Amino acid sequence: MKKIRYRNWLTAAAMATGLLAADMAAAEETQYFPIASSRVGPYSAMGTGYYGAQIDYLNYVNMNGGVNGVMLTWQECETEYNAVKTVECYQRLLEKDGQKIVVFDTLGTPGAYAVINRMAEDEVVLAQYGYGRTDAADGTVWPWVFNAAGHYWSQMAVKLKFMAEKEGGIENMKGKKVVHMHIDSAYGREPLPAMRAILAEWGAELVEISIPPPGLEQQSQWLQVRKERPDWVTFWGAGSGMNSTGMTNAARIGFDREKLIYVTFGAAEEDMFPAGDAATGTYAMANALPGDQFPLVQSIKEQVYGAGKGNLAEDSRIGTVYWNRGLGAAVTYIEALRVAQEMHDKVGKAVTGAEFRAGYESLVMDDARLEELGIKGMIAPFAMSCAENAGAGKFAMMQWDGTQFQQVTDWEEPLDPAYIRGLVEASAAKFASENGITPRECPAS
Repeated sequence: MKKIRYRNWLTAAAMATGLLAADMAAAEETQYFPIASSRVGPYSAMGTGYYGAQIDYLNYVNMNGGVNGVMLTWQECETEYNAVKTVECYQRLLEKDGQKIVVFDTLGTPGAYAVINRMAEDEVVLAQYGYGRTDAADGTVWPWVFNAAGHYWSQMAVKLKFMAEKEGGIENMKGKKVVHMHIDSAYGREPLPAMRAILAEWGAELVEISIPPPGLEQQSQWLQVRKERPDWVTFWGAGSGMNSTGMTNAARIGFDREKLIYVTFGAAEEDMFPAGDAATGTYAMANALPGDQFPLVQSIKEQVYGAGKGNLAEDSRIGTVYWNRGLGAAVTYIEALRVAQEMHDKVGKAVTGAEFRAGYESLVMDDARLEELGIKGMIAPFAMSCAENAGAGKFAMMQWDGTQFQQVTDWEEPLDPAYIRGLVEASAAKFASENGITPRECPAS
């Protein structure tokens, strides 16, 4: 009888232990994120920094208890900044262990265009953090696409505003010549609608010069610049090889680097150093400012890298432009998750794609919240809404002094933000009409 009672006790204990383990496993909620990285190829400098920071932040959040207890998981797939491979990675990363992704970040306009029409059907947010299709900023037509770091039309408008100020006013832009030198891709052509409209209105001349990818052969294009004798050049490159080659060629023909303005994807330390002295004086646009003085950056250095869990092989890159930009993107995703949990009474639980989208759409990242997060000043404050998916729409101008970037303006918006918004809405409306889309109704803001 004692043996029977003992066996029964062991069985009960085993069952209790099993139930406890099952309860503990069920209690640990997770949220799955994709890392569609680009660590290989000519654009590896931006990919390693950007996605390295994202993984660093996901690790940091987990080390501090997750998002209300929800632990973050992720899986990485290499796209090589290639649209076809981006689609393959999207399909591969879409689901893991029965959980679908809620957000996708391609870090490239060609890749964004390749997957953008799948977002609504798959209920996945396309987070174009400072890149991508511009008219997707109209949330009535594109409710699943967001751009927290501002889009290319606003960025170009801020660049032209800077030129006008340097020339003494818009009236002095009449008769000026501006070259837009760009990689021949969807990314390189993306700012042209706004650029054409603004310069035509100002009476300035636009010369468009394209460079075949990956952009390392530029001699004939710079000879054309020498022939055109422009007042300004906007350089829309990608990859440190293409960007540094642009500066060395500008120096070779004697073009003033203080009349040369780089896009955000050419505005990183890795783009400047290879050009050496030829880079000095070059202007570059920022949607995330460099520096490791921000409290969150310091905390990640201490906790994540201090524990040997950092993603970067060279921790000296912490606080550089591409790393800080990736950090800004990751913070935005996790804030959207936090807001989504609160909105849908799911604090401590994973959210669906639709719930995450609602959280992203409701983000308010003002200076007070950015200060709480430890990144005030690193990115421009912004807020999302049903119709307005363009995020900050503000950019800061930097200038390379030969060693580091110096910030030369505050966060600036276009001279006429309503004009840029009008271009966005007109383009989105045209797309909706051509594709039989009925724009959704949004409450008045």
